[in-house]
Formats: sequence, structure tokens, C-alpha cells
Amino acid sequence: MSIDPVRELTRQLAERWGTSRVHLYGDREYADASRLWNAAVAVRPALVVRPRSGAEAATAVTLARGAGVGLSVRGGGHDWAGRALREKGLVLDLEHLREVQISGDTALVGGGSRAADVVVAAASHGMNLATGTAGVVGMAGLSLAGGYGPLTGTAGLAADNLVGAEVVLADGSLVSTDDDPELLWALRGGGGNFGVVTSMRVRLHPDRGLVGGTLVFPWNEAQTVLTRYAELIDGAPDGLNVLIEMTWMPDLGPCILAVPTWSGPPQEASTALAAVERLGTPVVNTLAPTFQKDLLAQFDQHVPTGMHWDIRTRTVAALTPELVGLLSARIEARPGPGAGIGLRPLHGAAARVGADDTAFGRRDRHVVLEISAGRGPDEDPEPYRRWADSVSADVAPHALPGGYPNFLAPGQHEQIAHAYGTHTARLLAAKDAYDPERVFTATPLPLPDVPT
Repeated sequence: MSIDPVRELTRQLAERWGTSRVHLYGDREYADASRLWNAAVAVRPALVVRPRSGAEAATAVTLARGAGVGLSVRGGGHDWAGRALREKGLVLDLEHLREVQISGDTALVGGGSRAADVVVAAASHGMNLATGTAGVVGMAGLSLAGGYGPLTGTAGLAADNLVGAEVVLADGSLVSTDDDPELLWALRGGGGNFGVVTSMRVRLHPDRGLVGGTLVFPWNEAQTVLTRYAELIDGAPDGLNVLIEMTWMPDLGPCILAVPTWSGPPQEASTALAAVERLGTPVVNTLAPTFQKDLLAQFDQHVPTGMHWDIRTRTVAALTPELVGLLSARIEARPGPGAGIGLRPLHGAAARVGADDTAFGRRDRHVVLEISAGRGPDEDPEPYRRWADSVSADVAPHALPGGYPNFLAPGQHEQIAHAYGTHTARLLAAKDAYDPERVFTATPLPLPDVPT
């Protein structure tokens, strides 16, 4: 009689940790541990375990491999494409690995920590760090694939500040990047494709006082705001980061949100932020001294868990007049208020990192477009998908090759082939070395036979 591999794996894990640590469909813990930010993901794992140490994660990987059961890793649960879950497989949910310890200018961060966890811990020591835009995002998943955010100009990408990690490899061994600089290189931009990152060390930066907030401009000023924004970011100082959201707000309708953050010398804040205020005629202006946790919280409230999402991305060298006109027209044709386009610039410290110092693919100044189609669970998804695909296709002639890996879906092979720049061959060699049987799937890597 053949043995059911999932049942055998469940038995082995329960023998070691008890049945309360092994979560099957129908358990309350199962629902919590398999919930993702993007509620459109319909994947049902066979079971979920929550390791409490790197050694326990290594045991789970070893047992799953021995039983022939596929596995995935859930960090912060914010993976929009659903790769954190494995259909009929084992999910290693890192929810219990959220401890953050601060030592000088370094944070030791558990693999399941959210950005907000690390920000709060760092703030108690007078420090900030490179994060993304939202506090609920898993710090590991963000950092491993890049990590654009409010402090990109002064602190670099989140990946640039990853200085070490503890990793469970596909053979079940628990290793440190202190002994393997090539693994660290691959993790700094190559995504979670090489193992389970159970903890990592992150460089921190002194908090000199942040100033930020939100400016809301009416949609009838869209062309003017975007044109002036293109000029502003072309020569922006390191300390000024300005994110743009072409979106919809209750009581205002279509509008443009400018979300600036000043992290440079305090005496220069007012001059820099005045240039943002001159983008148009703001109907809302909340600029004020602030804290990093509040910068992240303002995004969290606009992207709650439970909506359904499709995301596309393009990277452009600059916002040309043709592109400004195109984006304005495509926003006006969106299928609903949850569809929008965000702009994420890279400049300053992030642009000065050596091209080959990390696996991240592009270091020249550029702007990433996040084309987001968000909808309620009862809305027809097709108009939103068609809109996102059409915006991406329309922008393609104006775009650079590739795209930001954290926003790419697994099937977008043409963009994936160029997403890592000149690092593709080296990354694929690292995949062959650390995970030759392709156990781990995170941000998409190019296919070996796709030319770059």
C-alpha cells in the first residue's frame, strides 16, 4: 500500500512539535497562516507549520523534501502573486519569527518581521532604515528583491542595507552568509529563491528628523503636476523622495497624491518641500515633521487586506511629455476607483551603489511604474485585468527592458528575462548551486534558455 506523502509529513511534524503546531484546513490557525494581502489568490495548501527557530525551519524543510511534498515560505503575507502559498503543499509560515534586536547601527530581524516591526524597534534607538512604502509588508521579502521607499535617496534600497542572513537551504542545512559572500550577493536583489531566510541583519541610519506627509492635487491639474514632477525628480537632492499616486479618493474623486519625504539635513527641508508644493495647487497638505512609522501607516490604510489585485510594472528612464500624456489618458479610462498608477523614483544613494555589488538589476536613475488594478471581491476581474495589461502594453515602447521583480508575475517572461540586467547568468548559477531542484519560488528568475 502506498503512503500518502502529506499524511506522512503531517505525522512526522506532529510527532516532533505536537498537533497544535501543525495546522490543517479547517483550523483557525490554518486560515490565519494562509491568508494573503491579495484576497484574489485562491491556493489551498495541505498544511501549515510555524517554526520558532531557524533549526525548526530546517527540520520542516528536511521532512518535506524527504516526503516529497512541495513547500513555500510565507513571511509577511504580502506577496500579491500568491507565491507564498503552495497548492497541496507545506507552507512554512514565519509568523513566530518576528523578534527584532537592535545593536548599534544594525538590526537583527526575524524572517517573519514586518517593516513596521523593525521601524518601531529602530526608532527606540534613534534610528531609521530603508523600507518600502507600507508597514505591513514583510521586511525579508521586500529586501531580498529590492525595496524602493521613502528613504531611497539617503539610505538606498532595502536590499542595499542587507548585511547578513541566516538561511535554510533546500538540503535542510542552516547556513550563514558570513561564510558565503556569493549567497549574500544573490539575496541582495535576487529574491527569496535560494532558501528560507529565517533571520537577517539590516543596516540602520541615524534619524536626523523626517518631514513628510501628503499633498493632494485635483485631477484637472494632472498634466501640470506630472510635468513639473518629472523636472523635480530629475534634479532632486538625495534627501528628497517623492512618490506619486494617480488614484481616487472619497469626496474628491480622481486626483494625484504626492507623498514627499525629506530625510536630508534638517535646515534644508523647507526649501526642498516647497518645490513639491509648487507642483500644483494642493487641496490637501499635511506636510509636517513626522516619524517613519507614521509615513508607513499612511499607506497601510489605503491598501487593506481583502481586496483583489492585479499588478503590472514598467521602468522608465524619465517621464517624457509623451508618457505624461499617455498615463493621464489611461487613468481616465480605468474601470473603477481601485485602479491606479504609482511612480517610484530611484536616485541618490541607491543610484551610487556599484552595478555589480548586489544582484539588483538597475542602478541608473529611473522611475518604476506600479500599475495596480484593485477591486472588491464581487466585481468582475476581467475589466481590471484588461486595463492593467493595456497600460503596460502602451507604456512598453517608452520603457527600459525588464521591470521591478517584486511587481512581476511568473508568466511575464519577456520582462523577467531582462529584470536582473547583466546579473542573469550569475543568478542562475547561484540557483543551480543552492537550489538545483528548484524547491523555492519567489520573485521570478529568468528561464535558463531565455536570452538576456
